[in-house]
Amino acid sequence: MSMDWIRARVIVTGGAGFLGSRVIDELRGRGVSDDRIFVPRRASCDLTDSSAVDRMYAEVFGGAGATLVMHLAAEVGGIGANRENPGRYFFANMAMAMNLIEGARKNGLVDREGRFLQVGTICSYPKFTPVPFQEAELWNGYPEETNAPYGIAKKAAGEMLRAYHGQYGLEAGYVLPVNLYGPGDNFDPRSSHVIPALVRKCVEARRAGDATIDVWGTGSASREFLYVEDAARGVVRAAEVMTEPTPINLGTHMEITIRNLVELIAKLSGFDGDLVWDPSKPDGQPRRCLDVSRADELLDWRAEVGFEEGLRRTIAWWEANG
Repeated sequence: MSMDWIRARVIVTGGAGFLGSRVIDELRGRGVSDDRIFVPRRASCDLTDSSAVDRMYAEVFGGAGATLVMHLAAEVGGIGANRENPGRYFFANMAMAMNLIEGARKNGLVDREGRFLQVGTICSYPKFTPVPFQEAELWNGYPEETNAPYGIAKKAAGEMLRAYHGQYGLEAGYVLPVNLYGPGDNFDPRSSHVIPALVRKCVEARRAGDATIDVWGTGSASREFLYVEDAARGVVRAAEVMTEPTPINLGTHMEITIRNLVELIAKLSGFDGDLVWDPSKPDGQPRRCLDVSRADELLDWRAEVGFEEGLRRTIAWWEANG
């Protein structure tokens, strides 16, 4: 059954974040008014605290309760941040999902014929998953070590939804977006992912007149990237039509090596100096490229923004706002 957006009351965790803000724009475009969208903020509702989550469910929308919970919130970072915070990342992501899913059940989401949408992560896939990644491979091995605690916590949330769907009849969707990028991303060098980190590094090096920039790893690893607005469309579409938590990849099926990525960002940023690679630093997962046929089949969704166009928009945003 497709979601009735006109009557929907939606909780969006992480709704003030990079992806969440675009998801809210998509909800507004479907006719969901702001008074029927609730974004919990950490200062007043710590999602890792079950009692805080229970209070939120009891009080939201004047006690009428939500008809859709979209769980986008996560504690996450790049390779360095994952290496420094494995315990925190596992606990925070596991606790948030457990509290929200169980809280939804206790608060009567099933009785209201409501739905739960979980946003997972491509980091959940095994380190040596056959390329392109197919959803059936999700549990066939251990994730890449630097982000395994985060990845395991997020895919355990998907398994919890499968169990709750089977036992309690909780309708749910479960999507796994590939690496996101776009304007408004996290450009903090201590916690950012690869594209915003490289954009900032190249722009600052060009402005400073630096002759070189240092880059982690060998450049041999590959990645796939999805423009954030495309991801938001996929997330909302999954919430709209999915009633079972079947894992669904959201991506472009376009693979690029980190070396080629760095060279492209340097060119688009106007940095013409030398790239100095540091092979003592980790490359992360060897390859990432998704099979996105399930998203096409089940969601009638596909990415629309081309990679170079998305990079140009991202660089322009950082030039204007960084």
